[in-house]
Order: sequence, then C-alpha cells, then structure tokens
Amino acid sequence: MVDLPAGSVTLADRRTQRRWTVDVAAFRLAAFPVTQAEYAGVTGAWPSAAARGERLPVESVSWLDAVGYCNALSSACGLAPAYGIAGADVTWDRASPGYRLPTEAEWEYACRAGTTGPRYGPLDEIAWYRGNSGERIHEVGGRRPNAWGLHDMLGNVWDWCWDVYDAEVYGTYRVLRGGGWFDEQWSCRASVRRRSHPTYQVDDVGFRVARTLRVTS
Repeated sequence: MVDLPAGSVTLADRRTQRRWTVDVAAFRLAAFPVTQAEYAGVTGAWPSAAARGERLPVESVSWLDAVGYCNALSSACGLAPAYGIAGADVTWDRASPGYRLPTEAEWEYACRAGTTGPRYGPLDEIAWYRGNSGERIHEVGGRRPNAWGLHDMLGNVWDWCWDVYDAEVYGTYRVLRGGGWFDEQWSCRASVRRRSHPTYQVDDVGFRVARTLRVTS
C-alpha cells in the first residue's frame, strides 16, 4: 500500500453540472486493485467471470462483496473491522484502522496524483481500455503507474467507492470510478463518475482497498 499526503480535490458531476471541493486527510491506498488470488485467499471464493488468473483483478464482485472482503481482511490481519454489516445496511467506523473502500474524493485525489488534466498520462501508457485491451481483462500493474506509484487507476476494472451516488435520485446506488477494459476512452478519465446498485456484479468492476492513517502528535 502507498501512503498518500493530505490535500484537496475538486469533484464535478456532468449530469447536475455541480462542482464541489473536498479536503482529503492523509490515508493509505493499495497500489493495485485486489487480485483474484488475494480475494480467494481471504474469502475462499473465486467469483471472476471475465477470465481466471491469480494476478488478474477480481471482478464480478458487488459493493457488498467488497465491504465484506475489507472486513474479512481486517480480521485476518488482527485489525478492528471498519464496517458494521447487517444485511444490506452498512455503517463505517471512521476511526477504525481496518481495511475499507476509498471515498470518492480519496479515489480522485489519488488518481490525479497532483495533476489537473483528464488523465495522469497518455492513455495507452497508463490504462487498459477498449482501444488497446483486445477486449479482455489484464493482469494488474501492466501499465505505467501515476506519480504516486498507483497502477490501474484508469482502465482494466472500475473501482467501487464508499459513497452513495445521489440518494434523492438513485437511492442506495454507490459510486464507481476509473473505467474498465471494455470502455471507450472517454470513460477512462479521472473525473468520470458512474453508479450502480450495491448488489450489482459485472465482469469489469472490481475494487482496491484503503486504510485510514492514524495521526500521532
């Protein structure tokens, strides 16, 4: 995992034309999406449908699957789980040191790594997308990372984030970020927001884990 400094990021939504700035505390983010081998090692399950491979990103996992994995990984590492899970109801203990999903603001802040354009580098160098993927998923880490050492922030698989997309319009739908191996280039941009139901599973959606950094005086 990579320790990221505190900062701020401005998010935007094309549907509503809204822009908002979020302060981001220092946190820790996985350099790669969770792989199929990692997911199986923690949960005993191998849900992926696009292709099978230990270093391929896990996919066909719902948002609920992802938060369940985070808690299971925390318990395996002797950490207090970040989430309270009661069926479809999930609460987040923000003081927990356990594994969790990044917030949407954390995700975009990490993806940009100090850049301000639509991407942190030339798309063909940093991402697997429809134009270069051969319409298939690829092993993690095969493209150039951003300036903070994070791979596959764009392309390969979409990342689930913690946030509800728009509760008034879409209810419990959660945010997805980053674009996937079957998406056109316009989807693989740092600012693109997508949403889906927390039970949704598809072969180009995965996730990566984060942790809250404890501040010591």
